[in-house]
Amino acid sequence: MNDTTTPPDRPEPEEWEDEDFGPVGPDDDVPGPPRPVNWNLLLAHDLEQEWLALNRWVEWVRREYALPASVIPPLWHRHPALKWELSALHLHWLAAYDPEQDASAAIGWHRDFAAARQRLRDWVAASGTRLDRDRPDRQAAWPGEPPAPPVEDTPITNRREDFVAFVIERVARRKAAEDAFFARLDNADLDTDPDPDPDMGADSEGG
Repeated sequence: MNDTTTPPDRPEPEEWEDEDFGPVGPDDDVPGPPRPVNWNLLLAHDLEQEWLALNRWVEWVRREYALPASVIPPLWHRHPALKWELSALHLHWLAAYDPEQDASAAIGWHRDFAAARQRLRDWVAASGTRLDRDRPDRQAAWPGEPPAPPVEDTPITNRREDFVAFVIERVARRKAAEDAFFARLDNADLDTDPDPDPDMGADSEGG
């Protein structure tokens, strides 16, 4: 029987095919204590894995605590503030429920969870995302910047399909940035290669 109080953290790639990204079970495959996740610095492969792990935990926590869309909306993944807040809450949960943690850590997580829920409500209200529709975050143009593009609501027809498409696009974008970076490094190495050893050239010519 599955333990529905403990969600997994590291999904396997084949779990993309499961409706809810795999069954709920213990965190047996978590390699060690959690560390902060800087989403700006993840390589493409790590980015994909972190998105899957976070999505899986968010699915668990919103069902376990019956959280409304005003706290965690369907397209939370498209709003950076919600991503960072939920990621921090996820890592805090992993640390609080680590087997090496003291028994009072869980109540500490719930205390912080209450504060986080209010922040999540604020982020959701500011972003305008809802249960059945979503829109990009409004950006205020500062003096001297071009006007921010208008934002429009779009209906949400299939949350899972949107998440999969979103992650595929973000991972591909990160991979392209990596490839461009390493290509620049390779070109820089070619441009700065030292001249061949002059003695080797003399030996080959003079015999």
